[in-house]
Amino acid sequence: MDRINDKCAFEFFDIVWQEMEELRSRINEGFYQKAVELILASEKAGGRIHITGIGKPSYVAGYIASLMSSTGTPTYVLHGTEAIHGSSGQVREGDVVIAISNSGETAELKATVTTVKNNGAKIISVSGNSESWLAKEGDAFLFAGVKREGDALNRAPRASILAEILVLQGLSIILQDIKGLTPVQYVKWHPGGALGKLRENEK
Repeated sequence: MDRINDKCAFEFFDIVWQEMEELRSRINEGFYQKAVELILASEKAGGRIHITGIGKPSYVAGYIASLMSSTGTPTYVLHGTEAIHGSSGQVREGDVVIAISNSGETAELKATVTTVKNNGAKIISVSGNSESWLAKEGDAFLFAGVKREGDALNRAPRASILAEILVLQGLSIILQDIKGLTPVQYVKWHPGGALGKLRENEK
C-alpha cells in the first residue's frame, strides 16, 4: 500500500482547535447560570434530569447521562424518537430535559421537545444555532456551535459534536463542584476499573 496522505487529518486537528477556541470565547460568566438553576430547582423538588438528541447527538446524550450520573447528578436518557410513542412517560411535571441539536431544527426533536413541554418539563436547549426553534423554545440555552466541522465535506458531525460534549462537560463540572463530590463518593458510584480505586492521597 502506498503511503497515505494524512494531511487532511492534521488539518482537521487544526480546525477543531480553532473552533474550540472560538467557542470558548463565547462562554462567559453567567453562561451556565439558568441551566444550573433549573437543574438544582428540579432536584430540590424531587424532579429528575433527562437528556435527548437525534442522530449523532443521541450518542452525546448517552455519554453525558453517564458522566453526570457518576458525578452526582443522576441523568436519564430519553430516546429522541420513542418519546412521542410513549417513552415521554418517564418525564414528569417539573423534570428537566436537556435537548441537543446542532441545527436546532430537527423535526423529530421538535416533536419530542413539544411533547415533554406539554407534560410540564423544563427544557435546556443545546444548539449551534442561537436563532433556532430549539434555542427559542428552551427555558435555558447553551450555545455549542462551530462554523466548520473540520473536513472538506463539512457535513458529517465532527467539530459540532465536540462542541456539544465540551459545553455539557462544563455543566457537569459546575454541578459536581456545587454538590461537593468527594473521591469516596465517586468510587461508590464507580467501583469498577482503575477509577474505582482510591489514590493514596484520597484515603
